[in-house]
Amino acid sequence: MTNGTGEGKPGERGRRAPAGAAVLREDVTEAIRTAVFEELAAVGYARMSIEGIARRAGVGKTAVYRRWRSKLHLVLDLVSAVAVQGLPTPDTGTLEGDLRLLYEVTSRALRHPVVSQVVPDLLAEAARTPDIEAALQKALREGQHGVASGIVAQAAARGELREGLDTELALDLMSGPLYWRAVVVRGPQPRDYPDRLAAATAAGLRAL
Repeated sequence: MTNGTGEGKPGERGRRAPAGAAVLREDVTEAIRTAVFEELAAVGYARMSIEGIARRAGVGKTAVYRRWRSKLHLVLDLVSAVAVQGLPTPDTGTLEGDLRLLYEVTSRALRHPVVSQVVPDLLAEAARTPDIEAALQKALREGQHGVASGIVAQAAARGELREGLDTELALDLMSGPLYWRAVVVRGPQPRDYPDRLAAATAAGLRAL
């Protein structure tokens, strides 16, 4: 059920906002965002619909359209929000420790049931939709690039890496294996994988 503004709150019926009110309620917005991720994981981008999102969020379609004019803009907004949030650069005091923490945090995120379904689907859709490709580039590549640059700079300042090494190549070494496992292999990860990957990557970075 929606109120006088076209908004609807999950589980809440019979209440109406003051006539003429046009405030977009944050609880409704968050319910819709959550529903988008769940719907993407359940049916994929191609089959996802505003109707399905609204139904899952417990609101009317109007509540969705008041915020985003299409499912494409909705997904682009969410992906861009992830890019803005970013990932803090680890600072454990050692290169290997920074890499290990990065891998542990990223691995947990990529193993999340929703993320593990959404990321591969959006990567496939990006090949057909330039706007999604651009948003994913920002969310996945630029975010990781900032973290990689920070880890490399810290290690160089400590004397663990040489100054001026190729940051782009360092990013490939640091991030490639995790996304390979998440998108291509899509299988269980050994418990000690972050530790072994951190040691191997640190050795590779020192060789650059």
